Amino acid sequence: MTAVIVLGPSGLATARRVRDALPGAALHGFGPRVAEGAVAFAEVGAHLRALFASGTPIVGVCAAGVLIRACAPLLADKEAEPPVVAVAEDGSVAVPLLGGHRGANELARRVAAALGGVAAITTAGDLRLGFALDDPPPGWRLADAAAVKPVTAALLAGEPVGLAVETAEADCAWLRRAPFAADGPVRLRVTDRAVAGASDTVVLHPATLAVGVGCERGAPADDLVALVRRALAEAGLAAGSVACVASIALKAAEPAVHEAAAALGVPARFFDAAALAAETPRLANPSDLVFRETGCYGVAEGAALAAAGPAATLVVAKTRSARATCAVARSPRVIDAAAVGRARGRLCIVGIGPGEAAGRTAEAEAALAAATDLVGYRLYLDLLGGLAAGKARHGFELGEEDARARLALDLAAAGRSVALVSSGDPGVYAMASLVFELVERAALSLSKGADDPGWARVELVVLPGVSAMQVAAARVGAPLGHDFCAISLSDLLTPWAAIERRLRAAAAGDFVVALYNPVSRRRRTQLGLA
Repeated sequence: MTAVIVLGPSGLATARRVRDALPGAALHGFGPRVAEGAVAFAEVGAHLRALFASGTPIVGVCAAGVLIRACAPLLADKEAEPPVVAVAEDGSVAVPLLGGHRGANELARRVAAALGGVAAITTAGDLRLGFALDDPPPGWRLADAAAVKPVTAALLAGEPVGLAVETAEADCAWLRRAPFAADGPVRLRVTDRAVAGASDTVVLHPATLAVGVGCERGAPADDLVALVRRALAEAGLAAGSVACVASIALKAAEPAVHEAAAALGVPARFFDAAALAAETPRLANPSDLVFRETGCYGVAEGAALAAAGPAATLVVAKTRSARATCAVARSPRVIDAAAVGRARGRLCIVGIGPGEAAGRTAEAEAALAAATDLVGYRLYLDLLGGLAAGKARHGFELGEEDARARLALDLAAAGRSVALVSSGDPGVYAMASLVFELVERAALSLSKGADDPGWARVELVVLPGVSAMQVAAARVGAPLGHDFCAISLSDLLTPWAAIERRLRAAAAGDFVVALYNPVSRRRRTQLGLA
């Protein structure tokens, strides 16, 4: 998540435009001078150094010297440093200061394009060749960085350097801007084959392969990972050219599928049975048994072909292990994994604390920044300020908790990344328990023949927040330093008799008691009774 730094009100308008132009970016404001900021900080140097040390890309709407002086003590390995870009307050220029070949040059170009300014690129390779071999575009991977420097130096010196393109010919326009020699020794090779590296040859792997997988429920992740690696190795294919691991939507919650994708460093994508059934004419091993169980004639082969596209060929037919299957398809073009199938939906139930930006955790802010959709009580969404920019907002009134939880689950089941926003902590008299209850009820209904809403396949994450009782306790000292309990005085869902029993038990036990929901417009007597 890119941090957009603004130090004063004069740069705030530009900083907002930068944030809005970078998906997932968050505004970090210098607290004493900037009233608005997704993340407030008091010490400029310490905050910048913490971001840099954590590998967070930084775009500072400030003088370049501020960023240089703050990060200088941490400079050690240029291969590991995150991008750092300085932007003029008027948006006229974006200067990549560090991490030019780790995304800073491209980040500066994107910022400059959004602001109508100029990207001040100073890297020789980018300027004269139009690209950096050690920072290829999305969909390309460098097999080994060792040969980048000598090959780049040879190109810049005008020495004859040959280019061999074995796949993804149509996507090599970015490379062909360089002066490659038709009769020069091949020192740059584009291939999806696993080839031995050479000290004088750069090997680039375009993402032209899709791995399709299937597995039994609860299959060991190690088994599937080993199967995928073996299938690629036996076919002589490069893991670096795999764009995604694909499967049927029924397997979206299987840990083994996600472990296989993580092992290759690619996303997992999923297709419904109808999409895989459409691939039947291209399958090498159609199966009536698989059709009876899933609604398609082949999961691994069908998913690989569906992900690789209509012009793809099956290069590894279905291969098996004890509890899993794997197949590989090759596309003639680079595969955009984000555009095929859909991701497993994710629902983060996020606690935003008492409401102020300073009371939110970094984990909660990261989840909010990564979400495509925000669901919650309208006031809670308003409290997010800049963190809600560019998100689909689904606001509800008080009393519509069931409806908002259902919508959040439906959106996540459709493959969206959703944040269900609660104030305080979502597990304390808030939305988390309701979501889990709805998922359990849906699973029970499904076992009785009801339609499948897909909620069980959603990744559920609960991110805690600072609760009201913690804030109240901090104002008065440390009353929660020993045994304590919390009791809600709302009798909307709990009979007052039950609440009264709990109050008496807490008093008898000499507990410190945090009373939640003491009054409302309609409930005026409960606090006095308690």
